Amino acid sequence: MKKILKVVAGIILITGLASGCSMKSLMVQERVSPYGVEDTVKKIQANAKAIGWVSPGVKNMNKSIAKHGGNDIGGQVRIVELCNAQHASKILSKDEGRYSALLMPCAIAVYEKSDGNTYVSNMRAKDMGSMMGGVVSEVMADVDIDQQKILEFLPK
Repeated sequence: MKKILKVVAGIILITGLASGCSMKSLMVQERVSPYGVEDTVKKIQANAKAIGWVSPGVKNMNKSIAKHGGNDIGGQVRIVELCNAQHASKILSKDEGRYSALLMPCAIAVYEKSDGNTYVSNMRAKDMGSMMGGVVSEVMADVDIDQQKILEFLPK
């Protein structure tokens, strides 16, 4: 079954690339938020908490980059960290899934673009998980469902 899923994921990837889809659109979803940066971050955190997730932190990329000598990046950029202990423990309790710890905690980006709008980007968890197989694939399918609930306030 794992081999079949990997073949299907490969076919989807090749088909997507051949049809002109970029890797970005296959792996990342980007949408405009109806709110500003800070209100969008608060909405994400509240929605996550409502379904049993925690937000261990929000990275202010503007401050971090400036603090470490980087150039001004212009519009505001935040990385909202999200974690669900049940999902994480299912993956990390098995040797086969521990490599994916590098993807934890889950992250959702909230940022401004030069058009003045606030955007939200998130990894397409189910699609990414299907490329990894095993327990990671199983859990990432559930993460994807939760992620859509967390981001339900965004236009499709």
